Amino acid sequence: MADLFDISTRIIDSGQVDTPVNRITNELSELDDGLAIVESFSHCVALRTAEGVVCFDSSGVITGEAVVNALRGWTDDPISHLVYTHGHADHVGGSRFFAAAAERDGRQRPRVIGHDNVAARLDRYRYTSDWNVQINRRQFGGVGGTIAVGIGAGSNEGGGALPPFLPDDTLRPDETFTDVHSMYVGGEHIELHHARGETDDHLWAWLPDRRCIMSGDFVIWNFPNAGNPQKVQRYPSEWAAALRAMIAQQPEMLLPAHGLVISGRERIATVLDDIATALENLVSDVVAMMNGGATLDTIVHTVKVPQETLAKPYLRPLYDEPEFVVHNIWRLYGGWWDGVASHLKPAPDATVAVALAELAGGAEVLMRRAHQAAAAGDLRLACHLADFAGSAAPADPAIHAARAEIYQARRKAEPSLMSKGIYQAASRESERIANPPA
Repeated sequence: MADLFDISTRIIDSGQVDTPVNRITNELSELDDGLAIVESFSHCVALRTAEGVVCFDSSGVITGEAVVNALRGWTDDPISHLVYTHGHADHVGGSRFFAAAAERDGRQRPRVIGHDNVAARLDRYRYTSDWNVQINRRQFGGVGGTIAVGIGAGSNEGGGALPPFLPDDTLRPDETFTDVHSMYVGGEHIELHHARGETDDHLWAWLPDRRCIMSGDFVIWNFPNAGNPQKVQRYPSEWAAALRAMIAQQPEMLLPAHGLVISGRERIATVLDDIATALENLVSDVVAMMNGGATLDTIVHTVKVPQETLAKPYLRPLYDEPEFVVHNIWRLYGGWWDGVASHLKPAPDATVAVALAELAGGAEVLMRRAHQAAAAGDLRLACHLADFAGSAAPADPAIHAARAEIYQARRKAEPSLMSKGIYQAASRESERIANPPA
């Protein structure tokens, strides 16, 4: 089995990504005596103690069973504790298989530990289940449906009721904490530290005797997921502060929930500092422009992250991207209004589109101009015009075939999974109009 520390060391030190860094093998690698990781859609870290195995995250609904099987191939010791780094579906959805394995073995199910806000998150997922299924399909749909299924989106090809975003038997926390929680399990000292970042219920774990951090999604080997356009508020400033708190511990091992494990005090400090600095600079630049009276439109098209930063192997914008983080910083500090007066109480999009089509000479003229913009490489403008044309002619197959083509071109030009998924969804929306089922 590959030495995961050797792989990450080579990639970080060289700056060259010559092999996948976000691996879904469902295979277990022992990293230290009694310490292992199962690489999955969301990894599961396992710590073997004299009282049983402490696991950090359970992976998702589809991958959870494979994770449990991998753990059972490593040790037959009972899984005594399950720590949620946060309540996202790909971290807690597999917990049902941990409970089922314990029941089969005639053992108590793991004691689940998480932050105080995890239960509220699980309640919200139940309340907005269909919404979360739909947005996850859209978010991950640009790269194929298997990934969406892997985090609980399910399949609904035949229509009808949507599957639940999280199964009802997902394990809920037995024990929660607010700020810091210290515990001793079978001779192992474990500290859990809450910090808001990707979520408001996030924690990172510190094993002081092993000089090891389980960072959850504070490190994902992509640009931080601090701007997701379809999800609730993220907290980039507090995310950066959490990374700096990790640096202060001087860890020798860092085990993220996505991406490769990292070793070496200086190497870990460099990675964490680079991520923290990127977030801190984004926040300071956005807030400075807000204080200067700039609109969101101006800020979005002005504030950038240097390309040399985005080229680092652990900061590539292949999932989330800085432009989306800018939106989330505005939302955090400035609310939802973007500063444009007409956007405060706007006319319906379709009404505006019809008026523009009338002024232009028809939806066909708008679409022709959209094609010109696309041919010139201005896909942002092309998509605006294609949307106006599609809204002005909502049932025109030719218009929507052209709109689908433009959004396919936009999808292919985008680096991030989130952009690809949304643009693919837009293309499919028009394809259904252009080619209705018989």
